[in-house]
Amino acid sequence: MDNNLREGMRWFEQAEADLKTATDCCSTGNYYASAFFSQQAAEKALKGLLYFKGFRAILTHSVLDLIDEAARLLPLFKELGDYARELDRHYIGSRYPNSYPSGAPHRYYTVEMAQTCINYATSILEEVRKYLKG
Repeated sequence: MDNNLREGMRWFEQAEADLKTATDCCSTGNYYASAFFSQQAAEKALKGLLYFKGFRAILTHSVLDLIDEAARLLPLFKELGDYARELDRHYIGSRYPNSYPSGAPHRYYTVEMAQTCINYATSILEEVRKYLKG
C-alpha cells in the first residue's frame, strides 16, 4: 500500500471511530459530546483525504478550512461548506463554559442538534470514503 494511502486510511479509520462515538453519545443523551465527536470525525476524514493527496503537515482544526483545501483538488467538496461551518461551531462551544453567557455547554445541546451534526459528518465521511476506498 502506498504511504500516502496508508496515512490517509489511518486518519479515516479514526474518523469512523469518532463518528461511532458521536452516535453512541447521542443515543445516551450526551448531545454536546455527540456534536464535538461529529466535528472530530469530519476533521479527521478530511485530513485523511489530504494526506492521501500528498499533504505533509496539516495544522488546522477547522473543517471549513479543510473543505476549502479539499475543494481545490476536488471541487465537489465545496458543496459541503455549510456542513463544515455548522460542525466548526461545536469544536470549542461544546466543551468550554465560557462559550455561553451562563451555565455549562451541555445544557445548550439538544438531540436535534446532535443528529444534525452526525448527519453532516456522515455526509463528509461518505464523500471522503469514495476517494480512499474507491
